Amino acid sequence: MKTFLVERDVPGASALSHEQLVKIAQTSNQAVDSLGLPYLWVTTFVAGDKLYCLHGADSAETVREHARRGGFPANVVAEVVGEFGPHTARMTR
Repeated sequence: MKTFLVERDVPGASALSHEQLVKIAQTSNQAVDSLGLPYLWVTTFVAGDKLYCLHGADSAETVREHARRGGFPANVVAEVVGEFGPHTARMTR
């Protein structure tokens, strides 16, 4: 399973209430269940007018299908090909 970063343009996202986020999460879970394919919604970050989500799936098209079924925008779907952070500076080969 590959990991994908999904950027969703949602005007006013940072003002969404807890109840609205619960509804979005429930809708997302229903969309995942309806796929009938290996799929993992990892987490979503809310920042400004955007949602940034991490999803696990076999293809970007499956991620886009999840978005269609949930009624969510998927403005960018990019495969994550690496990860690094402060710990990387201390690593040697």
